[in-house]
Amino acid sequence: MYRLISKLYPKKVKDRYIEILRYSNLRVDPNKLLGFLLFFGFGLAWLISFNLRLLFNLNLFIIFIIAFISFEIVVYLWLLLKIEARATYIEKSLPDALQLMASNLRAGLTVERSLLLAARPEFGPLKDEISMLGKEITLGEDITVALNNMSKRIKSDKLDKTVRLLVSGLRSGGELAPLLEQTSSNLRNRDFLEQRIRSSIMLYVIFIFVAVGIGAPLLYGLSSFLIDVLTSILSKVDIPERAISGLPIKFSGVSIEKNFILTYAIISLITTSIFGSLMMGLILKGEEKRGAKFIPFLIVMTLSLFFITRFIMSKLLGGLFLF
Repeated sequence: MYRLISKLYPKKVKDRYIEILRYSNLRVDPNKLLGFLLFFGFGLAWLISFNLRLLFNLNLFIIFIIAFISFEIVVYLWLLLKIEARATYIEKSLPDALQLMASNLRAGLTVERSLLLAARPEFGPLKDEISMLGKEITLGEDITVALNNMSKRIKSDKLDKTVRLLVSGLRSGGELAPLLEQTSSNLRNRDFLEQRIRSSIMLYVIFIFVAVGIGAPLLYGLSSFLIDVLTSILSKVDIPERAISGLPIKFSGVSIEKNFILTYAIISLITTSIFGSLMMGLILKGEEKRGAKFIPFLIVMTLSLFFITRFIMSKLLGGLFLF
């Protein structure tokens, strides 16, 4: 059933999901998983939209569309973050694995044996990939083909370049031990430089975090409370028409609703949190999607601070303005 449901996805979206699932190392049938996600997302979106319809009398169709798209986006981002976390762990373990392979080669072991003995438990996902590589070689697969297959299962630019270098060394027949040692040293130096760069730009990340997570909710909380006070005061002011008949000014009722201001502030804070998180991911990791993990935390933080600010202002100044 799930395979039939998965056919409802557009071809480009389905192909993109299948590619992501291959990188994520999830041992499931992609068509079954996509069908389940579509079926579960449809049911969850319907349940959320129906409850919100009963509680707040909102438009059922619009809430359903928003909930369904939000669910799909969350699943997509979760898969992307899983891929990035797996690739990052492998990249951190790669220099040690290459150094261990070089030591095994210098000890007189064959390339295949050196590769298999480099599969240590502390390498995590890299150990699993090396073990799978060993199984392919044992079943008769050429080592260069097996290495290329491994690089296709991991979305890592560093690993891909390392595999290309290793395959080139195997085909040329040169000594691999010095090549692996030099590659391991270069990867460590690159990681060190990236850490220094990240530490130097941390000030920009702190500035964005303070502006989005603290400054914005405080300003929105104060300004929305001020608008509530002005709206309440001006609604009670009654100026006789003859008192301002000769003046070039005109007083009228306030047409801005309190709920509109509150909704506008909440939507603005959520939007700012999303784009601020993506900006922090771009600065820290060089990719916007790396900042997706900050989105839930920033949204909760900004909305909490916004409502806390409004509550404190109403307690401190509410009695003064009889509000």
